[in-house]
Amino acid sequence: MLGFIKDKIKKIYTNVTKQVSSIFSRNKLDDEFLKELSMLLITADTGVRTTNEIINKLSQDIKNTTVTTLEQAKNELEQLLITYLTVPVVVDDLPRVVLLVGVNGSGKTTFISKFAHLLKTSGKKVLVVAGDTFRAAATQQLATWAERTGVEIFIGKEQQDPASVIFDACKKFKDENFDHIIIDTAGRLQTKINLMRELEKIRRIIEKQLVGQHIEAWLTIDAMLGQNSLTQAELFHEATKVNGLILTKLDGTGKGGIVFAITQKLQLPIVYVTFGEAVEDIKRFDAQEYVHGLLHE
Repeated sequence: MLGFIKDKIKKIYTNVTKQVSSIFSRNKLDDEFLKELSMLLITADTGVRTTNEIINKLSQDIKNTTVTTLEQAKNELEQLLITYLTVPVVVDDLPRVVLLVGVNGSGKTTFISKFAHLLKTSGKKVLVVAGDTFRAAATQQLATWAERTGVEIFIGKEQQDPASVIFDACKKFKDENFDHIIIDTAGRLQTKINLMRELEKIRRIIEKQLVGQHIEAWLTIDAMLGQNSLTQAELFHEATKVNGLILTKLDGTGKGGIVFAITQKLQLPIVYVTFGEAVEDIKRFDAQEYVHGLLHE
């Protein structure tokens, strides 16, 4: 995955890693060093709270002389960032039942297609459910991906109640012995309240239809949106039992640092990342390699 970090998300991190190299090539650890590092973390959208905690910890260790060199400071920064991304929540990376939530445009449909393809190539029988019946484009996009990858898709009628579509899809999942079911959901309705109620209803339907099955609810986060992604994450986390994050569009020009703020704010782990147009452009998230790619040229 380290090669992936270097090659696929180079657009995001080239500027950041150059600035990191510049800061850590200074002659000494002083207030100017801490100020520059703080500005870099803020610019990368790491978040004020996370940045302040990191700077305060480094500052204290420098004063206590437990950190006396720039190399030690960089190593401590790396370990701190890894810690922020290491959330002690158990997430099944290949669950049988996956419910995907997220705003329109966050890469939800594309992730579903890539994840379904990943499962299929490992020999699994996969059913994808087009649960966003309010947006015809979402269903069409998912259908196109399903045809391209040879994954079966369940589609209801246009404007059909999403919960009823998912009810029927769950029955098909059981009757035809699928290994995995991946369910798309709406990312926008007339109001925020309507959307949240719809998601709550869908969750109840799945739990009643698939009794005893562990349900993973994953939230797609657009890496390019910065602080807006945190607001979205909080909203969806309130409506459904989200237990994992999917970081999408890592090949764009986003800042990427928002993942540290999100994982700390919501205490949710990042499960997968996507980073390109090809169906194979999906990777299991690894905090250590992600941070290493951020800090080292």
